[in-house]
Formats: sequence, structure tokens, C-alpha cells
Amino acid sequence: MQPATATLERSSDLASTVVATMRQLGVMGLPRNYEIFYEALSGSNPQLSLAVVALSSRPTQDELDAIGRKFFTQNHDHGIVEQARDILAKELEEVALLLRSEHSHIEKYGRILDETSDGLNSRNMVSRELLQKIVGAISVATSSTIDHGRQIVTTLADKSAELESVKSKLEEYKRLADTDPLTQIWNRRAFDKEIAGIYNSNKGILFNALILADIDRFKDINDRFGHPVGDKIIRNIADILQTSTHSGTFVARTGGEEFALIVEGASEDTTFQIAERIRTLVEQTAFTSGQTGASYGTITLSLGVCMASEADGPEDLYTKADRALYRSKMAGRNCVTRHSAMAGASGKNWLLYKKD
Repeated sequence: MQPATATLERSSDLASTVVATMRQLGVMGLPRNYEIFYEALSGSNPQLSLAVVALSSRPTQDELDAIGRKFFTQNHDHGIVEQARDILAKELEEVALLLRSEHSHIEKYGRILDETSDGLNSRNMVSRELLQKIVGAISVATSSTIDHGRQIVTTLADKSAELESVKSKLEEYKRLADTDPLTQIWNRRAFDKEIAGIYNSNKGILFNALILADIDRFKDINDRFGHPVGDKIIRNIADILQTSTHSGTFVARTGGEEFALIVEGASEDTTFQIAERIRTLVEQTAFTSGQTGASYGTITLSLGVCMASEADGPEDLYTKADRALYRSKMAGRNCVTRHSAMAGASGKNWLLYKKD
């Protein structure tokens, strides 16, 4: 874990660096491309970073998709957004054709009624034979219009079902784009949106807290046992974070060995107890090889806690929680630090503010 100041600079500059780099390379602003460059430039995946560095000065979309399929398999179904867009355009055009057809059919029916009305008005006397012909013509036209309308309704219902299917696929892609592929919990992109939403209301500010957690000496773990073991430990800890917290708690992996939890409706003491329970559970968990049973040793977390009401906004909240986390590292690791307990800590009295 880097010092808080370095982490703040990295966090604030990363988004703009991603956009600038993609523009410089002429990369299209597709969600799957943002994911590649976001992860590569964050440095959380060295192999991905090397793959991006090896790209040509003007990488093709096929080259980028090849990288995406390698490192983010479930997020990079080739052309999923483009395919969905094409399907939507095709279905909407067919719906428009159906509606134009129905409009034309109704206009034709209207002309028949108008012509019949004009014909009746132009005669003082109408023979029975003529009336029978008029009634027959109107009956055929009416029956045809009704049948055509029924066909339109049936076809539109089918199109609606097809469009709903496309919508479901897009929703699934959106979910995958916000999911960490290793742990299947929320990723940094989803976390950034969630933490920003805290400050949209007084309730969010007054009743939310942020817990940041970092695996202690994780580089040593990777060096000793290899990255596959490191990945397994990350997955296990993600499971602990999810199962040891309330179902409404937002749990995300925000970096290589870094996690974030947004806790709603808890006091500072309760939030501290949640963090302490997580720390204890991880420390007491036996991390072993599934094949040999060999122990990987005791794994611990350092954690930092900050209440949303202590910060001016999402970036300030993250920075203060990160400072508390860094203080836990400096205090010997495997402990929880509250930002409010740190020297010089200050917070805004949000009760004095009103938001629409």
C-alpha cells in the first residue's frame, strides 16, 4: 500500500490519464476499451500492462479485443455492444415500417368511407342494389382493416419481446462491466459510482461509512507462493468480506490487494466493529493448499474507517479512509484505525446543510 498522498494523486489522475492515452492512440471510447486501459494504467495487473505497452502506435480494435478476451474473458464477448446496437436499430426500423404500413392502411380505409359518403350525398334516391354494393364494399374494407390491425398488434408484441431480450443482454453486459473478474464482486468502476452517490442526499452523508482494507505484505505472498496462490487468497478474502457483512453492504475490489466496503445505516462504533470482525475473521482463517494441505501462513488485513459526514465529498472520503488505513500499516499492520481518532482529524457538520 502506498502512502495516502501518492494514492490520492494516482486516484485523481488515473481517469484523465486513461482518456488522454486512448485519444493519443486513436482508441475508440468503448466500455471494453476503457476497462483494458483503466486496469493497465492502474498497475494492478503487470501482465496486462505489458500487453498494452506492446501494442502498436495505432492499435486496431481486433488487437484490443484479443487482449480483452485474454484478461477479461466474460466481459469481452466480441462486439456485444455493437451487435446489440445493430439489433436494436434493425428492430426499431421494422417497427417503424409496420406503423407506416398501418397508417397507410387506415388512410386507405378512410378514403373508402369518404368516397362512399360523397356518393350517398350526391344522390337523392339510392337503389337497394346500390346500397347492397356499398354495404358489401364497406364490410370488406372494414374486415380487411381489422385483420390488418390484429396482425400489426401480434407483430408488435413479437418485436417487443425481441427488444426486451436485447435489453436484458445489455443489462447483463452492464453488470459484467462493473464486476471484478477474479472475485465476482464489484470492481473499481462500480465503486467510484457508488461512493459518488453518497453525497447526493443528506441521508447518504449522515448514514454511510467507508472501510478500506489492504492485504498485509501481499507482495511477499506472491513472491513465495506465486500469483495463482495470491489470486486464490484474494478470492477467499472477497468471500469473507461478503459473508461477514450485511447483505446491503457494498463490497468491491478496488485494486490488486485492496478492497472497499460502503456501510449504510451504521454508527461509527458499529462500523469499527464490522471492520474489526473482518480483521479477526481473516486472521483466524486457515489459508491452505487444496491439493497438498500446505499452509500459506497467517494472512492479515490492515483497515481504515471514515464516516461520510467527516468528508467534503467522495474524493475526500476516500483520502481520509486511506490515511487511516496507512496509519494501520505504520502501526504494525493487522489493525483497524478510525480517521476520527487521528491527530488533526476534522469533519464537516453536515446537519447545517440541506440538499434538494
